[in-house]
Amino acid sequence: MTTATPATAVSATVLAEAERRRTFAVISHPDAGKSTMTEALALHAKVISEAGAVHGKAGRRGVVSDWMEMEKARGISITSAALQFSYRDCVINLLDTPGHADFSEDTYRVLSAVDCAVMLLDAAKGLEPQTLKLFDVCRYRGIPVITFINKWDRPGRDALDLCDELVDRIGLQAMPLTWPVGDAGHFRGVLDRRSGHFVRYQRTAGGATAAGEEHLPPRQAEAEEGVEWTRACEEAELLGASGGEFELERFLEATATPVLFGSAVLNFGVRQLLDLLVEIAPRPTARPDATGNPRELDAPFSAFVFKVQTGMDPAHRDQVAFARVCSGVFERGMIVTNAATGKPFATKYAQQVFGQQRSTLDTAFPGDVIGLVNATALGVGDTLHAGKPAVRFPGLPSFAPAHFAVARPADLSRSKQFRKGIEQLESEGVVQVLRSLRRGDGAPVFAAVGPMQFEVAAHRLEAEFKSPVRLEPLPYTVVRRLADPTQRSIVDSGRSEVLTRTDGMDLALFVDSTALGVMRRLHPEVRLESLVAGTDD
Repeated sequence: MTTATPATAVSATVLAEAERRRTFAVISHPDAGKSTMTEALALHAKVISEAGAVHGKAGRRGVVSDWMEMEKARGISITSAALQFSYRDCVINLLDTPGHADFSEDTYRVLSAVDCAVMLLDAAKGLEPQTLKLFDVCRYRGIPVITFINKWDRPGRDALDLCDELVDRIGLQAMPLTWPVGDAGHFRGVLDRRSGHFVRYQRTAGGATAAGEEHLPPRQAEAEEGVEWTRACEEAELLGASGGEFELERFLEATATPVLFGSAVLNFGVRQLLDLLVEIAPRPTARPDATGNPRELDAPFSAFVFKVQTGMDPAHRDQVAFARVCSGVFERGMIVTNAATGKPFATKYAQQVFGQQRSTLDTAFPGDVIGLVNATALGVGDTLHAGKPAVRFPGLPSFAPAHFAVARPADLSRSKQFRKGIEQLESEGVVQVLRSLRRGDGAPVFAAVGPMQFEVAAHRLEAEFKSPVRLEPLPYTVVRRLADPTQRSIVDSGRSEVLTRTDGMDLALFVDSTALGVMRRLHPEVRLESLVAGTDD
């Protein structure tokens, strides 16, 4: 009889724990119900006792994943929240992402840390512009998608039309696993296509607690629901005959999507979504490093930072770096190496995150998201690893900004706080910060994908650093990377300007595409390159 070596035992533990992990993000257009769904999932997993709602009644608390004051006031998600909880025998790592287009860069970073996505569609609106953008990121990364058609308790479109839209607009074959009984706005329940049973939901007061369910066999469902049940069966059969039967391989290849119908605000269909995630969502796998070599799950510990956030706890001005564990075992207190600097980093203050609530985390495994507190030495895209040889995962690209504004302190006596705040916002990726010799360090330029990022930056500078700021918009609308810094003087002119981003990249800003065209015509030798998510003028 052979005895397993310690290394073999650790490897077996890592692989077994990774098998239990389900790490996914919820993506949607604003107002499709994403934060409400996040809370409903936590409710069904019994980690909270009562659900809030983003647009709740007076006195009703906000969702646990929206903690920033601006989020609570506006009823939107600005930051990405990480929620970890257990369900059945699995550990769920749910990353809630900003739905607003202005924060798509943050969403892109979050999607780099997940193995699967839940795409939430409004039953009345179907695929909306921001959903399409987010799905494009999923497609680019090869992320499998589960589709949940939400708000079926309200008037909406025909179920078959919504499924056809998935095929027609994004080339994703719909594979419904549940089908609504009753039109949108007259939701009776769903046909569970795998069991053939009717699942009837029971409303609870304000949808604050998990909805009860009745499971009726087909004959009883037909007797009680009549024509609505018959029509649901016929429609589901029609879609199945046209390529809509569920196949796990097509889902994992990201060529088809399982579809569920429900209502997050009433907690209808949420348990089915959780069960489906446990059953079919991809488990963590070996992640390619910067050289393209896969980092095996049972290799020594490694992780990459996909988000940095300050001020989650108003009582403590600490900074939390969110890192996705890629391999090995994380143990609180271990000394790891930051591959970007080669310097050691102590993990004494590691926490498990549930929205704004945090608790001490002792161990974590591949697929988990860990919160590293007081992580001022860490930046977005950094790789952490234990032992040698060193490992480094691909960095996270910055989006092409479309809006620019000069930032100046409104109160010069607060200049020190202003500079400190700018450094903090820059490290978190709240806005990109550009500088030039012409403008000097006292007047950095904020660059953003959307104008609401400016509002967030200004709000945080005043609220957290007590440094109100004046923002002066710049006229630039087109940005390119200047590949050759020696050509800077050629581009710096009346209708264009070159500024340097913190990562050292020189960005050439143009008033409009005409100014860019003139520059290319007069100086074809200037090397200008497009950025990620930029326009190809």
